[in-house]
Amino acid sequence: MTLVTPPPIPRAAGSVPLLGHAIQLIRDNLGFIASLRTNYGPLVEITLQPGTRTLIVQDPALIRTMLIDLGPSLDKGRFFEKMGQLLGDSVVTAAGQNHVRRRRELQPAFGRPEIARYVDIMRAETNAAVDTWIPGHQLDVREAMVELSLDMLAKTIFAGSLDEATFRRLRDDLSVVMNGVGARVMLPDWVERLPLPFNRRFNAARDAVRATINHAVAELQEAGQDTGDMLSLLLQATDEETGEPLTGHQISSEILTLAVAGTETTASVLAWALHEITRDTEIERAVLDELDAVIGDRPITFEDLPRLPYLDRVVRETLRLHHTGWLVTRRTATRTRLGAWSVPAGTELAYCQHALHRDPELFPEPLTFDPDRWLDEAQGEAFMPGAFLPFGAGKHKCIGDRFALTELLTAVATIIRRVRFEPLSGQEVWPVARATVRPSPVLMAVHLRSDSAEQKQD
Repeated sequence: MTLVTPPPIPRAAGSVPLLGHAIQLIRDNLGFIASLRTNYGPLVEITLQPGTRTLIVQDPALIRTMLIDLGPSLDKGRFFEKMGQLLGDSVVTAAGQNHVRRRRELQPAFGRPEIARYVDIMRAETNAAVDTWIPGHQLDVREAMVELSLDMLAKTIFAGSLDEATFRRLRDDLSVVMNGVGARVMLPDWVERLPLPFNRRFNAARDAVRATINHAVAELQEAGQDTGDMLSLLLQATDEETGEPLTGHQISSEILTLAVAGTETTASVLAWALHEITRDTEIERAVLDELDAVIGDRPITFEDLPRLPYLDRVVRETLRLHHTGWLVTRRTATRTRLGAWSVPAGTELAYCQHALHRDPELFPEPLTFDPDRWLDEAQGEAFMPGAFLPFGAGKHKCIGDRFALTELLTAVATIIRRVRFEPLSGQEVWPVARATVRPSPVLMAVHLRSDSAEQKQD
């Protein structure tokens, strides 16, 4: 039997000494990553950090192999390692057995009974946000969704643990941390050590968040009461190795990372979903008709969510066309076989969900927003494993996937029943990649629906 030698892995053009491909990534990171799918094969090498080899994995079968088959043996890679350095060790940044242990400790906070209880908070915060919007005035929908996502997350975590003034300070500090992480992940490590105002603001906000969480933890421990929020559930978790409760530092690390990983992504998906619904009257009518038929004039509940298949397809199509992940990393701990290639230890592996979900070979007419593509059984079968990865896959699949979907469905359903948006004439909305892929400003006029049942709720 003759072994076939795989072709050499090509190196992307345009690398320069010391900076590698940083210039292309800074100028147009999404365009550069998308061009790799067009110009190269299943694997292509780029340079993100001097002396580090990064392979972009572009073939769905190889991506699935990386995430599922090789998942337990790979480290998380630079992106998550850097987040761990900045925010603390957490279930999002941990790898190997440490990740498995962390996931088991935190899983109860994301169980079905808890998420069912969170829906009331999510709906109330969404209605409270809509109450602040001025009818007839212009709204930056993406910024409004960032504020809403922060409110929903913070109120879910701290529903009974913080007074209103402390909650507002925490939300402001989380916003600074969330906006500052992306640049620190992509830039060389030495930049964050410079005495720049940008760095000082980030460090001060991160320290303030930790102090707030530690104070809330100490007060709850002293009171010995269960306030019914996620913080109380985290306080009930125990460290598998020691049997001791999680420390305040461990809890604050989990919350910091959850805020950064979840708030920005949820806000962007919400903004894109509202943008797509608004610009297609048939989609908007279908969403409203389904909500009227299933919910009528009462508040949306957790039990309603599985009975909204069309809205579910709208959210799924938003996660396909407008995915927020543009570079997800792993790292080989030992020499590793990936398909036909043998990859040395210490190699960074990465894939781009945003580019993957827009590949015309995987998704016909990929730039068309079509919720009904998910009804086509033949096309559904063509979505090979590894082609659609809204929350990743394998042992490191997002622990908050059900939480996020619940948040998205609840918020969209609540907003669209109360508000009719009017896009600005000639406005173009395009994806912008920072720590995640977000929409450019989504500016729309707000008009309240006079027959809205939601106005009477919460």
